[in-house]
Amino acid sequence: MKIFIILFTMFLIAIFFFKDKRRDGHTHGDKTYRHHHRIGHKHGEGFSIDFYAYNSKIRYWNPTFKVSLAVLTLILCIVLDNPYVSTVVIIAMAYLTIVKGELPIGEYLPILAVQISFILIGTFTIGIDFSKQSMGQYNLYLGFCYVFTSQAKLKEVIFLILKVFAAISALQMMILSTPSSEIIYVLRKAHVPKLIVELMNIIYRYIFILIDVYTKMKNSAESRQGYCDFKTSCYTFGSITSNMLVISLKKANSYYDAMEARCYDGDLVFLEEDRKVEAIQIVSATIFIIFLIILRSFTR
Repeated sequence: MKIFIILFTMFLIAIFFFKDKRRDGHTHGDKTYRHHHRIGHKHGEGFSIDFYAYNSKIRYWNPTFKVSLAVLTLILCIVLDNPYVSTVVIIAMAYLTIVKGELPIGEYLPILAVQISFILIGTFTIGIDFSKQSMGQYNLYLGFCYVFTSQAKLKEVIFLILKVFAAISALQMMILSTPSSEIIYVLRKAHVPKLIVELMNIIYRYIFILIDVYTKMKNSAESRQGYCDFKTSCYTFGSITSNMLVISLKKANSYYDAMEARCYDGDLVFLEEDRKVEAIQIVSATIFIIFLIILRSFTR
């Protein structure tokens, strides 16, 4: 496990050093730049993950290349099933997102924190077990049974967390650097059924519309002391939830009317732009994939 700690420590030091250098370069002679603007977040309003994608410096890379790299990396994380491979993937995807894409690390970590919480909850049940007798290297008596675990189980959980986290990091790199419309474009080129692609796009867009509506309703309730105590908070939450159903139906009708007013005939059409893949990108991706396979063979 020491290798994981060393790799993560070196990576975080490099990231912070890089960011400090960039900040020093920008703040030289301009003290007003010290104000840090949070991309894609507005106080009191909802946010869309597309804000990060549109502001990414690697947004103009070929979308097919980015989606293919992310999916292939995800598959390798699952197939190779190696903690060293997972660690390298996590570092590489973070490097692409933070350093190459210039996404602030303060924005990247909170996004991953949501996924990490689900991973920990999902893997917690794998690391522990219950028994009526004292078992395992570590156990705790609860009065009616023992909760126990062992170093082998803990090792299995850590490796599983690394593998899942690496797969999620690959997808996060794709999402945080590729707008949803370009991902839809890649899916169409892959001959995914049109109905599935259009449903994905409409549902994705509609989620953020409802989040924005909910945020505004919550802010309005807070300004009227709607969360002053637990009883009032429960009542306010129930009222907002019931209103969301009515508002969602109204929004659905309004947006469908807007689509028909723009000549919607059952086929969503987007502006699609072809971007060339640079040779250095293909070479780098190939070397990265080969390195993961070689690393797996040397660390069995």
